[in-house]
Amino acid sequence: MPARARRSRGGTRSERSRKEVVPAYVTRRIPYLEYLGEEGLQRLEAQADWLIQDVGLEFRDDPEALEDWRRAGAEVTGTRVRAPADLVRALCRTAPSEFIQVARNPARSVRIGGRHQVFTAVYGPPFVRDLEGGRRYGSMADFEKLVKLTYLLPELHHGGFVVCEPCDVPVSKRHLDMLYAHMRWSDKPHLGAITEKSRAEDCVAMARLLHGEETFRSNCVILGNVNTNSPLLVDKVVTESIRVYCGAGQGIIVSPFILAGAMGPVSTAASVAQALAEAMMCCAYSQIVRPGAPFIFGSFLSSMSLKSGAPTFGMPEPVISHYVIGQLARRLGLPLRSGGSLTASKVADAQAAYESADSMHSTALAGANFVLQSAGWLEGGLCTGFEKLVMDADRLGAYRLLLSGMAVDDEALARDAYEEVEPAGHFLGCAHTLRNYQTAFYEPALSDSENVESWEEQGGQDMERRAFARWNALLKDYEAPAIDPAVDEALRDYVARRKRDLPDAWY
Repeated sequence: MPARARRSRGGTRSERSRKEVVPAYVTRRIPYLEYLGEEGLQRLEAQADWLIQDVGLEFRDDPEALEDWRRAGAEVTGTRVRAPADLVRALCRTAPSEFIQVARNPARSVRIGGRHQVFTAVYGPPFVRDLEGGRRYGSMADFEKLVKLTYLLPELHHGGFVVCEPCDVPVSKRHLDMLYAHMRWSDKPHLGAITEKSRAEDCVAMARLLHGEETFRSNCVILGNVNTNSPLLVDKVVTESIRVYCGAGQGIIVSPFILAGAMGPVSTAASVAQALAEAMMCCAYSQIVRPGAPFIFGSFLSSMSLKSGAPTFGMPEPVISHYVIGQLARRLGLPLRSGGSLTASKVADAQAAYESADSMHSTALAGANFVLQSAGWLEGGLCTGFEKLVMDADRLGAYRLLLSGMAVDDEALARDAYEEVEPAGHFLGCAHTLRNYQTAFYEPALSDSENVESWEEQGGQDMERRAFARWNALLKDYEAPAIDPAVDEALRDYVARRKRDLPDAWY
């Protein structure tokens, strides 16, 4: 369902004049890029089946998960689980191929899976950076600003969760403040915490308060996002998160995080097959817990420098993995989380631009349905850049148009314009141009296409400086979305009670 874009008075004149309606998510109308042929895909699937059946995966520190697998028909030896590939694939088929995550503002609900693509912001960095404040540990004030910006930027469809770590709040309590910020300062859908079972339970309880029991029972309103401990280890953070979220009828994203050469073999093919095996086993477990629970097949594959061990981004090997993982996910019939605007650069510079562009372009063409890390990522995921966030979001509008395809109807072919304009004439003043001039082309909020004299008169600002001005202008004009006062009071009361019960812990 569409939501009207909110525009800051700090934007450009052309931006303020636009009357574009930005949809709540992207519906893809172009073909997928099929990178690998049938024989190659079958070999990868056979490798994943071999890992599942013969090598097995470790499920550690969670006896309940081992007992669940044993009852389902797997072979459990100590903490090693080996399962027939046919059993695992049959379980995966009970997960929905697409589903709706309901937002507290129904116009912002998102459809995940199928031909739909949802973009959300950076997830997880402990540091933040902006042009004047520099690099620093994230704070709750930074976190709230970033939540408000993800709400204000229409090309970000989803709030995510850890837009930065608010390091000035105890670890044991910060999930409560973080989730309340998403629920109060935005009305877009969001994720919940996963780092400890009770924190996941708090998020599910708060989602029930926000949406009401009836909506909560019959819809997916919150998702967890968790990583396997590659290679081939699923720890209790994953299995307990699955039981909390999926057990309550909500959804889970499980992403193998594989640095090829460290957490997987130094081969893109082997790492892709390993990611497939790990994700399939976690999907199967989610369906053992609750058949039909929403599950998103996550994949985060990166190359690395074999000299230093540092991860690299925007390189050709991860780009290839985006395309191939997309093919494999579609063959499984599962929604995919993959890719993003990824870079190893420390600042929003040329390196950040070209690495993020290659990474995000392949993510979009590969068909990732849910894209964490779409905007704001710096330093290989260690830092959230305020300027990078709005720069990336600006480019997401271009990806939306790319994925929407090209119209070839009568209006697009413009025969009446040719009837009005003589050969060697111009189309600037014709009726067709006047009908379409406001929506004919994507107008980025940040790019400067004026002549150099005009640019110099405006201060000669580069992109980073314009982005700094834009996010500050957006926050200056921010207005909180309305919320039922009784619901807000119930959420505040829950947070206060839980924080009284929890001791401060900083790790």
